[in-house]
Amino acid sequence: MNPKPILGIDIGSTKIAAAIAQKSDEKFALAGFGEVRSQGLKKGVITNIELASKSIKNAYDQATRIAGLTPSKAIVSISGAYTKSICSHGLVNIPNQEITISEINRVIQTALYNANIPYEYEILHVLPYKFRVDEQDFIEDPYGMNASRLEVDVHIITAPKSALFNLKKAVKEAGIEIENIVLAGYASAIATLSPEEKEAGSCVIDMGGYTCNMVVHVGNSIVYNDFLAVGSAHITNDLSLALHTPTSVAEEIKIRYGDLSAPQSDYIEIPVIGDEETLNQVSLEIVYNVIYARVEETLMILANSLEKSGLKEQIGGGVVLTGGMTKLQGLRELAVAIFDHMPVRIGKPKKIDSEIADTLEDPKYATLVGLLLYGIAEGTPYEIDSNKKLRYKNEFIELGSSSLNNLTLTKEPAQPSPQEPEEELLETFEGQLEFKEERLTIKERISKMIQWFTQLF
Repeated sequence: MNPKPILGIDIGSTKIAAAIAQKSDEKFALAGFGEVRSQGLKKGVITNIELASKSIKNAYDQATRIAGLTPSKAIVSISGAYTKSICSHGLVNIPNQEITISEINRVIQTALYNANIPYEYEILHVLPYKFRVDEQDFIEDPYGMNASRLEVDVHIITAPKSALFNLKKAVKEAGIEIENIVLAGYASAIATLSPEEKEAGSCVIDMGGYTCNMVVHVGNSIVYNDFLAVGSAHITNDLSLALHTPTSVAEEIKIRYGDLSAPQSDYIEIPVIGDEETLNQVSLEIVYNVIYARVEETLMILANSLEKSGLKEQIGGGVVLTGGMTKLQGLRELAVAIFDHMPVRIGKPKKIDSEIADTLEDPKYATLVGLLLYGIAEGTPYEIDSNKKLRYKNEFIELGSSSLNNLTLTKEPAQPSPQEPEEELLETFEGQLEFKEERLTIKERISKMIQWFTQLF
């Protein structure tokens, strides 16, 4: 029996890339790959569903032709441009004194319940980054431990329902079902970070064509993510404006002379906008200054974001730069200076065996490789994904009827004292639930509250 193929689709602002891989025994191999220029997207946001869908379909068709496989479901990326993140805390008692998957599921759901998630947003990831068992802090994996109380801190990543609808519609119109939606920066971190870098704490910055996605990974999970709507395409635009030359020529200049190490004194001849037969002589020092100014500004904004996160002191593994913009010579050295001499490296995706000529070792494919690895359950050991399933290493556990699938949570529940009368408890909890699909009777509400209260205590 052939293993189930995994399809990953990276929906970016400059390119849409699709890859098909198969896992058998210990081998994980690339079977097909396709890449097309993005249409219908701008700065990470879908602006034209029809054009975006056609681009997705073209990339998918290329990959399936090479692979000889036609997977119907895909793991797709979503830009950080859409997302909003919050942190939350959960606590439950352990009645049987042994922590099982059920207790871990309960405490993560409790943390999710306590989070103040706006109604118009939907959950993408719930990522536990710190467990606490009784009075023991920094527990990596509480599964199987003996305890009377379990606590967790989680990082919750959400996206607007409207944005998710547009993404799902664009993919569906391409004839593909969505298996899962993954934050692009999260996928890049999966593809580029080593276990040692995760443990020490690292910041991953995926520098693309129109966007930069930043995530901070400490221990087992992401604890912070941010987004900047600036990328390498802005360098091209800057060169076009400064040199009065077409963008296609500016792109060639960036690729050929994009070196941040030191300015050059040579001159080049380039066509002028509106009169491409006339050549204008331009100093490469001007080219250097334009590129340097844009890259320096971008890195300074990202460094400031890291500083504001309050996590800079926890990043012992340094900064990992990935994405297409990292092809600029001298980028790493400039980043070292701007990030206060923290360790900085250019991150290439983890190597995947390839049955075809194409390989995905270029930094611009970091997100795509991360999507494929996510498909074989690499990433955070515990996670509630975009399908509201609890992922535990290589297992997927459906949430039961006590899950939050049918609830819209609007505020953190009050912590009543044991002396409060039952009528006040019921009134408190009733005010914290807003059902999406139906209005429940008083009896059903009482039953729901007793069930949730029993899980907590």
